[in-house]
Amino acid sequence: MLPAMLPAMLPVLSFPAIDPVALQIGPLAIRWYALAYVGGLLLGWWYMRRLAPRAPGDITAEQIGDFVVWATLGVILGGRLGFVLFYRPDHFLANPGEILALWKGGMSFHGGLAGVAAAVILFSRRRGIPFLILGDLTACAAPIGLFLGRIANFINGELFGRVSDAPWAMVFPAGGPLPRHPSQLYEAALEGALLFVLLLALARGTAALTRPGLCFGVFLTGYGLARILVELFREPDAYLGFILPGITMGQILSLPVILVGLWLIRRAERAA
Repeated sequence: MLPAMLPAMLPVLSFPAIDPVALQIGPLAIRWYALAYVGGLLLGWWYMRRLAPRAPGDITAEQIGDFVVWATLGVILGGRLGFVLFYRPDHFLANPGEILALWKGGMSFHGGLAGVAAAVILFSRRRGIPFLILGDLTACAAPIGLFLGRIANFINGELFGRVSDAPWAMVFPAGGPLPRHPSQLYEAALEGALLFVLLLALARGTAALTRPGLCFGVFLTGYGLARILVELFREPDAYLGFILPGITMGQILSLPVILVGLWLIRRAERAA
């Protein structure tokens, strides 16, 4: 009954109609979403270089620059493969030619996380860098990309929330006539800004980077908890829906992330 009454009873915030294309040069369209990826990687590279002197292991600026290339491949390949396997396996099994069609959209953060973790492991082994130290630096920088990516999701009007009577709810162009939670902004605030500040405080104020695995564990645990919380307000993907009653794929995938994060925190504290 509530959804049918919302338009008549409540004022509705207007969705800010920002063009998803940031810059058009002839046939070349540069989208905010692409800029979010580029900006997240570049700012993450800069931030990792700033933090590296605080971490053991003598990781050089050149090594960080080389690693960013590996991380970029991990994000793209892992994010796409995660989307294919976790969210639309039936569709891509029937249409394998679309797996590489990245321009049509479809990325999974959990897949991208696995891809970056693989990049950290492989790069660390190749360059003789302690895995957890590089993982800590990467974890401290990751919320920057998360923040920018969720803002880009909001600009695109995608991944919106469930129908809501909250005073800040808004009508999304692709979400029907009813106001919804701007869940992309919730994720930007929790997974991006708040997690960045928390990790910054740990890295600079408590010398957490001298305890390998601690920042990595805090990031994984914090992200997993934030994602599970925000999924309570986010509309499930139309092609997937709820996996179990009231439980989404994002929540299920976040549980092992939290468990690994807690294990890393415990391991770092024991080694201190």
